[in-house]
Amino acid sequence: MSGRGAGTDLGGNMKDLKHLIYFEDLLQDANNALVQQARKEGKLALGYNCSHIPELLLDVEGCFGVRLRAPRCTSTDMATYYMTNRSCPYSKSILERAFEGGYNFLDALVGQECCTTMNRMESYFDYCKLIPNDKFFVECIDMPINRSEWHEGYYERQIRAKIIEPLEKAYGVDFSDEKLLKAIEVHNEVASIITEIGNMRKLENPPLTGYEFHVIQLVTLVCPKYLIMDKLRETLAELKTRKPDPKPWYRARIMVAGAEVDDPEFTKMLEMCGGFVVADRYCFGSMPGRDPVEIAPGETPLHAIARYYMWSNQCPRAMGAENLRSRKQYIYDKAKEFNAEGIIVESMKFCEYWGYERAQDAMWLGQGFGVPEPIPVCQIEKDYVSAASGQLRTRFQAFIESLEIKSIQGTKGGAD
Repeated sequence: MSGRGAGTDLGGNMKDLKHLIYFEDLLQDANNALVQQARKEGKLALGYNCSHIPELLLDVEGCFGVRLRAPRCTSTDMATYYMTNRSCPYSKSILERAFEGGYNFLDALVGQECCTTMNRMESYFDYCKLIPNDKFFVECIDMPINRSEWHEGYYERQIRAKIIEPLEKAYGVDFSDEKLLKAIEVHNEVASIITEIGNMRKLENPPLTGYEFHVIQLVTLVCPKYLIMDKLRETLAELKTRKPDPKPWYRARIMVAGAEVDDPEFTKMLEMCGGFVVADRYCFGSMPGRDPVEIAPGETPLHAIARYYMWSNQCPRAMGAENLRSRKQYIYDKAKEFNAEGIIVESMKFCEYWGYERAQDAMWLGQGFGVPEPIPVCQIEKDYVSAASGQLRTRFQAFIESLEIKSIQGTKGGAD
């Protein structure tokens, strides 16, 4: 499968990235080749489902984090029996794959208590004894819904009680300051590479497609980083010398914001309609999450990690008018920074948090409320897999055509 649309002219005539097919293959299953290699080397596989979980803490020496996906999951019959029809399709797909044995390689699952449906799904891993490992356990962090210096301390205590102490007790994992500093160093290198690659999307005629970036970003979430780092470095070096076509291939520059998008085919479909995905503010995206962790003078590594994940997170679970406004401003600022002409705000079916947030984003940003000027917005509700691809394609095409018309007429704003 080509990163330029499987034989289409997506991306023009740019030379294929050397490692793209390899990266795509790694995304076909949660228990991919690199996960299997790390397990054979004695590393602990730690699953997680949410950006509230401190990813870099799961990558401490002797461990690696795997953000759970359920590629090609088309039926959730077993999960629906446990979770009802009106449950988040992402959570049901993960649970269905667990019943199928797709996560039998896990040594632990770290969840969170901010989403009831996801929390219920995670509890079934333990209740139904889905993982054939006597030491396997599930812990769920209580992530604060507000943010302050006090909440930093509370979140740090949660990390210690729900991640560090259970892993120390069950597997003897070393979370000393020395090991945490090393994990921060690895995280910061990954963040630097992804940020530099992502910033290429700001160019009028960039040397990569949004689909290719989506694949690369996903690989950093689902593979042991020490096994993928060399290919990330090579890909960055390759992109620096990659030559795009003389004229840009796309018709409009699009930012995507919202809930889980862990299927690169979603991005490919959008780009085959002529929209170049220049920014990815969604769960599994690089905004936020691929910023460096900085340690303040006199600060412990653990507190720096807690502070970073609490303040950088843009999840709609964070309550209060200040948090709500700051999320809209964040999307607006990123859209302007990456020269997006329009924004697609998506939510998963039955997601209460993003269902409300999607409607708010569309009105606030589309009408210019609380931001310097309006930006055209298209809001969509989708399933976990792109089963209704025809409907999505029609919406994408219509939105991109409207952006072209607005560009010609020189008008701005409006929410779809």
